[in-house]
Amino acid sequence: MTGFVSFVSSGPGDPELLTLKAVSRLQTADAVLFDDLSSGPILQHARDGADLVGVGKRAGRPSPKQDHVSRLLVDYAKTGARVVRLKSGDCGLFGRLEEEMEALRAEGIGFEIIPGVTSAAAAAAAAAIPLTRRLTARRVQFVTGADVTGGLPEGMNWQALADPAATTVVFMGKRTLAQLVEGLEAHGLPRTTPALLAESVSTPDQKITRGTLQSLIETLADGPGKAPGLILYGPLAAEG
Repeated sequence: MTGFVSFVSSGPGDPELLTLKAVSRLQTADAVLFDDLSSGPILQHARDGADLVGVGKRAGRPSPKQDHVSRLLVDYAKTGARVVRLKSGDCGLFGRLEEEMEALRAEGIGFEIIPGVTSAAAAAAAAAIPLTRRLTARRVQFVTGADVTGGLPEGMNWQALADPAATTVVFMGKRTLAQLVEGLEAHGLPRTTPALLAESVSTPDQKITRGTLQSLIETLADGPGKAPGLILYGPLAAEG
């Protein structure tokens, strides 16, 4: 008997931001494979007796390989288990969801995707700003600041990223911010552009640092630190 996998979005960390469907799946799962940022109080919703397996990947730390995570999903499902793959933020944003889906499809295993609160929306809420505004912030874009090697991705759309009328959210960008800002400046976006750094959003350790692209480079000069964070820049970042 083949089981079933639910890709569950855990949101940015606050268990109160879980959807009702996410909680329901956690309460009925036989096994929960969770990211680092989805651990802690969120796992209290898992039923007693469920297997809890940490499979999170964090930059600069020993982490499970992606093919190992996909293999675990397949192996658990083949026992007939109801499996939750608990991903931080929203499953579909920079979480390598597609690779895990393809592994399940290849084995004929059914799955569902349960969306959730992305850390970008949670960061804007914590900073008391909207992500868009008519005329002055007409567009919002999400981009990763790191590829699989941890460096700034190649082939970035610099014209879009340097749009002064867009709100841009950079995931996993603390290590590569200085390099990103060099590219933005070369394409016309000044270092004085308003920006904020949101770390450990929606958790007791939450920290919002406001400033400019240049001042955030200086803030991170001693290293990115251990706290998960994202960078938001654009015309609305100075408000709140």
